[in-house]
Amino acid sequence: MSVYPIILTQSEFRNKDSLNYPFEERGLQFGDGIYEVIRVYEGKYYLFEEHVDRLYRSAEAIKIEIPQSKKEMKELLLQLITKNEMTTDGKVYMQITRGSAPRDHIFPQSVEPNMYAYIQDMPRNKEALQHGVSTITQPDIRWENCYIKSLNLLPNVLAKQTAKEQGCYEAILHRDGKVTECSSSNVYLVKNGKVYTHPTTNNILYGCVRMAVERFLKDADIELIEDAFLLEDISNADEIFLSSSTSEVTPIVRVDDKAIGDGKPGTITKQLQHAYESDAAIQDKLSV
Repeated sequence: MSVYPIILTQSEFRNKDSLNYPFEERGLQFGDGIYEVIRVYEGKYYLFEEHVDRLYRSAEAIKIEIPQSKKEMKELLLQLITKNEMTTDGKVYMQITRGSAPRDHIFPQSVEPNMYAYIQDMPRNKEALQHGVSTITQPDIRWENCYIKSLNLLPNVLAKQTAKEQGCYEAILHRDGKVTECSSSNVYLVKNGKVYTHPTTNNILYGCVRMAVERFLKDADIELIEDAFLLEDISNADEIFLSSSTSEVTPIVRVDDKAIGDGKPGTITKQLQHAYESDAAIQDKLSV
């Protein structure tokens, strides 16, 4: 995925090749920071307000004071799209750390947070969206505050890498047999016309696309049950799907090499995909 040349850093714009930070940077040394990934379709942000709101919630949770107001931040992010003359599909990655200071576990005083954001091209993964993906299950070994979108992602990275090594798209995580989410997405089970997913506790990230999925289900009068399903429920599921800003609503057709339902994307999953496309004003829609 190519990176656009102009990046946002602090409150200014510069060429990406000119960005550098001191080696004593708390994001590098402690993972002391937060991030967001915002989907862009045809040069327009999708779920923009939700992502910016979550950025500030995460910052508050780890006691980082973002110098810009939400209004100022949104204006900067809009300028990032404009200055790069972006009109295609992509994503914006944004990161804020506590700043640069001599290494010490204690928070440094009078240090400005380090912030940057950049754009990458990212076409829709129509193959995965239309035909579904395979996944594996893995123990959830992450910390207890997964609701914070922090930079501490090593357990997620290891789970995702294990999935890739087994030819799979994602890893479904579980704690003591209860499914939480995937390594980089929320996950849902469909049974008898009802959708089940983990409640929004500290043990999962409350995804922005999940918020949208909740709206779509309500509009379609499909019951959403926020109760963690079990590993043993997976084999009897009618459908399973995942959601995230980069994966949209993606069908899961195999888990641990066992087919889900008839091994094809299910009716409710497809219904949610169409609702997503309508909500995001996507012109290049999936074929029926």
